Formats: sequence, C-alpha cells, structure tokens
Amino acid sequence: MLGGIGFIAKTVVGMKIEGLKCWHCGTSLDAVPQPIGRREECPSCTSSLHVCRMCEFYAPGTGKNCREPMADDIREKEGTNFCDFFRPQPDLTGQSDADAAASRAKLEALFGGKGGAAHPTGSDTGTPSQAPSPEAEDARKKLASVFGDSDREP
Repeated sequence: MLGGIGFIAKTVVGMKIEGLKCWHCGTSLDAVPQPIGRREECPSCTSSLHVCRMCEFYAPGTGKNCREPMADDIREKEGTNFCDFFRPQPDLTGQSDADAAASRAKLEALFGGKGGAAHPTGSDTGTPSQAPSPEAEDARKKLASVFGDSDREP
C-alpha cells in the first residue's frame, strides 16, 4: 500500500506526467489537471480517465489483468474505479481501436470482405479474382446452417 500512497504524495507536490493521452481516442491530455481524479473525463470523447486501461499496471493476461499485487480485482477495466494504485501511463493511443482493427482484420482474412489483401477480390468491383478456398466455402456453409440461410448464395 505504500507504493500507492508514495505516488499520490509525489503527484500532489507537483509531479506532472508529460505525454498523457486518452486510452480510448488517443487525444492529448495536457490540459487535464493532474493528479487525475476519479471523475475526470477525456475532453474529446468523454471517456473516464481513472480506469485500468489507462494505468501503467494494466497488463492483460496477468492475474486480475494488473501487475500491482496489492490492488483489488476490478472487473470493469474501462470504467471509473477507486484504485489507490492508479498511475497514468503516458503515450497510450486508442488501444480499444487498435484491438478492434486487429479483430476486424482477422475476420476479413477468414471470411473475406473489404480491406486489403484479405479480400478475395482483386479490386473494389466485387469481381472475384480466384475461386474461394475450400476452407472458406466450408465456413460459409457452417454459418448458413447455423443461421438457416442454406438456400442463399454469398
């Protein structure tokens, strides 16, 4: 618990963290007063700032998704919390957008769609440059059987 208290004391006496950006949209937070309070919001997207996703201890895949062993388990990582160990991490840039883009790219690679090399067509006209792979056809058939669209062509 001393780690959190020490950080609060250092911050109160004037330590300003440079390069803070909103965890959600990537907007610079230079104009936001520090230390970041529990109710502080991004001036651009109004996302809460005192959240796990913006903390330097946030580590997806670890226990409680947090590297601070004394911190409570906070279930909503993108929601305002009362964590005493919160330390804003500088140079974050819209992590949720990057995660969404990576997931979207994986889906497009699997099922085809607009967007770069993963698209089965050679152009934006929608004309296939080659026949779909057998794996893609099997995946489409499975989806059709789940959603009851077995008569429908893709």
